[in-house]
Amino acid sequence: MKWIPAFSKRTMFIYFILLFLLYLFYALNTCLVDERKFSLNRFLLKRQYTKYKNAAVRFVSLLGFNVEDNDYKYRRLKKQNLIPVKRLPDALVIGVKKCGTRALLEFLRLHPDVRAAGSEVHFFDKFYHKGFEWYRDKMPPTLEGQITMEKTPSYWVTRTAPKRVQAMNPAVKLLAVVRDPVTRAISDYTQSASKSVSLPRFEDLAVVNISWGGSQAVAASWPPIRLGIYLRPFKRWLKRFNRESLLLISGERLVADPAAEMARVQEFLGLKRVITEKHFYFNSSKGFPCLLKSESRSTPHCLGKTKGRSHPHINPSTLETLREFYKPFNEKFYELCGINFGWP
Repeated sequence: MKWIPAFSKRTMFIYFILLFLLYLFYALNTCLVDERKFSLNRFLLKRQYTKYKNAAVRFVSLLGFNVEDNDYKYRRLKKQNLIPVKRLPDALVIGVKKCGTRALLEFLRLHPDVRAAGSEVHFFDKFYHKGFEWYRDKMPPTLEGQITMEKTPSYWVTRTAPKRVQAMNPAVKLLAVVRDPVTRAISDYTQSASKSVSLPRFEDLAVVNISWGGSQAVAASWPPIRLGIYLRPFKRWLKRFNRESLLLISGERLVADPAAEMARVQEFLGLKRVITEKHFYFNSSKGFPCLLKSESRSTPHCLGKTKGRSHPHINPSTLETLREFYKPFNEKFYELCGINFGWP
């Protein structure tokens, strides 16, 4: 009678694995007994392991198991750095003052892959002499794969900032929030007026008399007015960085539809779209979007008492004068950046 195997394929496979493990135990025990031969035995053990591993693959294939490389290949994954370290920024919010930079950064903090400095560092305009190590120390610790960010709106108008930022990282990503320059100027003035009750009226500072006949002109050198001419700083940044490296964000859309504008921001930064409509609610009393939850608080809250501050009433003729003043600058800015923001 022809001999019939008494063992199943699975049983034979288990026996083979047990014999292989016994051999490994023997080899390791030999290394421990004679430490002088450890290096040699380790080398031989590695060779034996490879040889028996290949033999095991062939043996299992003969038993009918599918061991194709695409299905059963073990991959040695690179261990990620799980220790947070301080890094120089990967992205910067460079401006513009009173356009919504604080809101942008707070919204970005909702993303688990974004870490930002707690306050404006002013490295590229005030503390550049302290060096990059000082700057790095001001950054929050981040894990590998997370984005380090910093916000200082005055970088937008600092003449030396583009060159200094480029020296740090030519591939850094830049974000700038812009809004209707007239509204921006009024917001800038309102902030200053809240700190100084003796400040003259907005109309008296924004428009000046230039003759005895009552002719008036815009005070273009007054900082709240000058900051609204976005064309000049934008050209300065484009001399150092290409257009694709600088994202212009609409301050108006950041208020009207924060989720949609944040979708653009997340795409620009190469982030998964995590920040969506579920994170926001509109506060009708402030006229500003607030957060249902954030990095530091799980309860609904707004950005602060100073956000959404009521503006004083401004003479309509002054508003019209300012709009006419900004109109040619805005049109050139639209043409250069490729975006029509639709400011009146």
